[in-house]
Amino acid sequence: MNEIINAFKKNKLALVSLIFILSIILTAILAPYITPYNPDKIDVNAILLPPSFAHLLGTDQLGRDALSRLIYGSRISIEVGFIAVSISLFVGVLIGACAGYYAGITDGILMRFVDIMLTFPSFFLILAISAILKPSIINIMIIIGLTSWMGIARIVRAEFIQNREKDYVLAARAAGASDGYIMFFEIMPNTITPILVSATLGIAMAILTQASLAFLGIGTMPPTPSWGGMLSGGKTYIMVAWWLTLFPGIAILLTVLSFNLIGEAVRNALDPRYLGEK
Repeated sequence: MNEIINAFKKNKLALVSLIFILSIILTAILAPYITPYNPDKIDVNAILLPPSFAHLLGTDQLGRDALSRLIYGSRISIEVGFIAVSISLFVGVLIGACAGYYAGITDGILMRFVDIMLTFPSFFLILAISAILKPSIINIMIIIGLTSWMGIARIVRAEFIQNREKDYVLAARAAGASDGYIMFFEIMPNTITPILVSATLGIAMAILTQASLAFLGIGTMPPTPSWGGMLSGGKTYIMVAWWLTLFPGIAILLTVLSFNLIGEAVRNALDPRYLGEK
């Protein structure tokens, strides 16, 4: 933990990114209390108003306050990011741990399954599944999680292969510890660094994927506000109402970039190869 704190102290950009992400999370939690307007309220007298004191980020084609919708849209992005990554971590860690620990036939079968999954372009696979299932944000979270675990599985497998024959594992095995105990209480704590980094980067990718799907009209259905949906709704009016695409675009960019910078800082703090260079 001290290494992580020191890494953020030295890396000012990562520290700013962490503060930004925490502010986004806090904004998402407090959205019902800090939004100046109802995000779904239509006002025909305030259609396509530019940013002003009354509407800090302007209004959209239905007269809805853009700032309120941007704030509520952060809830969708954060929920999708964390829930989708939690699902992918659960699947990826479980498959990777079993493949790396048991090796042999188990490893061969599981890794061939991973290879098969990797042959499908993830985004198009998500599109195909989304077209079959009922469109909802819950389905999108599950789909993103179940189509993005392969990289984590490979990373965890590699770490387990490196650690399964080390002295502390052999000692636990000689003491009669079960395979489950050895895998998740002996080896797993020593593989936490790449898992944390992968999770942080995975959140950024999940948010970007959800925004892309919402831009295409998949997942979050109107009038539910989402950053991707705001981009989609504003593209028609980009020449006369630039604020409709600029602000959600900036929100997506800064959020994804911040998670990537945080992931890099955590990697630099915990990866022994980087510790040796300090």
